[in-house]
Amino acid sequence: MKIDMISEHASPLAPIGGVDAGGQNVHVAELARALGRRGHDVVVHTRRDAPDLPDRVVAAPGVTVEHVPAGPARPVPKDDLLPYMPAFGDHLARRWARRRPDVAHAHFWLSGLAARHGAAVEPVPLLQTFHALGHVKRKYQGAKDTSPPLRTRAEAELAGDVAMVIATCSDEVGELRAMGLSAERAAVVPCGVDLGRFTPRGPRARRGARPRLLSIGRLVERKGVQTVIRALREVPDAELIVAGGPPGEQAHADPDVARLRTIAQRCGVADRVRFLGQVPRSEVPALFRSADLVVSVPWYEPFGIVPVEAMACGTPVVVSAVGGHLDTVVEGETGCFVPARCSDALAARLRELLAAPAARAEMGRAGARRARAGYGWDWIAEQTEALYQEVAVRPLPGPAELSGAVT
Repeated sequence: MKIDMISEHASPLAPIGGVDAGGQNVHVAELARALGRRGHDVVVHTRRDAPDLPDRVVAAPGVTVEHVPAGPARPVPKDDLLPYMPAFGDHLARRWARRRPDVAHAHFWLSGLAARHGAAVEPVPLLQTFHALGHVKRKYQGAKDTSPPLRTRAEAELAGDVAMVIATCSDEVGELRAMGLSAERAAVVPCGVDLGRFTPRGPRARRGARPRLLSIGRLVERKGVQTVIRALREVPDAELIVAGGPPGEQAHADPDVARLRTIAQRCGVADRVRFLGQVPRSEVPALFRSADLVVSVPWYEPFGIVPVEAMACGTPVVVSAVGGHLDTVVEGETGCFVPARCSDALAARLRELLAAPAARAEMGRAGARRARAGYGWDWIAEQTEALYQEVAVRPLPGPAELSGAVT
């Protein structure tokens, strides 16, 4: 099949750990590669955010990344990209007039707007993965949510317009049903893990004698790293390694790092918290293996790749009982759940597990088995491919049947 993916802010080529570079980047990159291995021709369209980027990059066998001129050729926060989506959609329409894909799969709501804009000119079967829903984000972040006000309405319209919504967890399907999406037009395909790279066996990052807790990912407030730092007050002797954010030499100027350092100082644990900055993807498995526990306690989480990658490396996890974590982690078997934003409950769980090395080891083994059984990217690609094939043979809607551009 000819498959186009649209990922307007999350380039599969971007380093992971920045403000707008996280799980979606990994998902798009790995899904595209897995589909390429299955013999498909995949093009990923992402916004040009630097003037020297080439128009096209061959990212893997069968996978090409195309940089779309839409807005200034510099980094722009994703919540400020809405005005550039018509130009992105116009580019897609021109591209599809020359090479019409069998399906187009949009990742994130802004990508969906651009894809729908292009499909109104050059009809293409559309699938949508939101990666996060605006009304859920607003529920948990309130006034701190920087999404454009029309996001919630736009997502509801998109869900009604596209041929299929691919959710990343069962919790999201419930949210989509509440938005009015019928059950037959939603499917769950989780994110995956590279089982060749994330394995229990392999090198471990250097560490000292202290029990090691690891938090890895973006450092934005809703990811809950501050909750882990506050919990550290009640977990004597343990160290917390925080990976994510800008490269190490730029960390001193990063507002999220500064915020978290201040919290650590106020809690009296600054000497036990170490910020690594961005960690090269190739070094992440060794970092997972070096940890006694991986902690991921966001306020909400559409999927959560970090716990699955940690499980694949044989490291038990402590996660907030939200979103995709509820599908991937088995309480007491591969890890433990805690309430989001509750440092006392988190500290109690951490103390309990750090005092039980045999239980941690068994959780690690169970997590590795679970990751291998249900989260390999080849299996994820097979499930996604089946949905693409189902959608590709349906009659296409006419432009009048689409909700139209949102401005």
